[in-house]
Amino acid sequence: MLENCRSAKERWGGVNNIIDRWLHERQQLLVEYCNLSAVQVFDEENPLHQEQLKQLCQILVDYVSAGHFEVYEQLIKEGRDFNEKHALKQAAELYKIIDNTTESLLDFNDKYQETDDLADLAIDLSIIGQQLETQFTAEDQMIEVLHTCHKELVA
Repeated sequence: MLENCRSAKERWGGVNNIIDRWLHERQQLLVEYCNLSAVQVFDEENPLHQEQLKQLCQILVDYVSAGHFEVYEQLIKEGRDFNEKHALKQAAELYKIIDNTTESLLDFNDKYQETDDLADLAIDLSIIGQQLETQFTAEDQMIEVLHTCHKELVA
């Protein structure tokens, strides 16, 4: 997952400030996720575990929000500006995947904002790890489809 994040940054970094900031947030999200996932046993009484979880949830919500309210809108606007009907159709299918995984990610956030019970955290982290990988793949495909389909016209 981390290698895919680097690959995305290498492919699209510098092309668009919004995408650059967002990919940087993705990298931060992965760091927080990996740090928390490395914990073997979670203790509700350990303030470090609670703080790590809080940080993960915050960057998760920030990342998802930036995707939905900045990046996807920008990509779709580009597709419309260049009248890329086929690309927009592909993006709509990818967006369905992203929307489903986003819901799961936000459910994780909601669950751990409302409880100090960390008994299921290891299992839930494994699940959101899979959701993040699915989301990142769909997002990368959306960037590929909508942002690079017209690069010859811009150059």
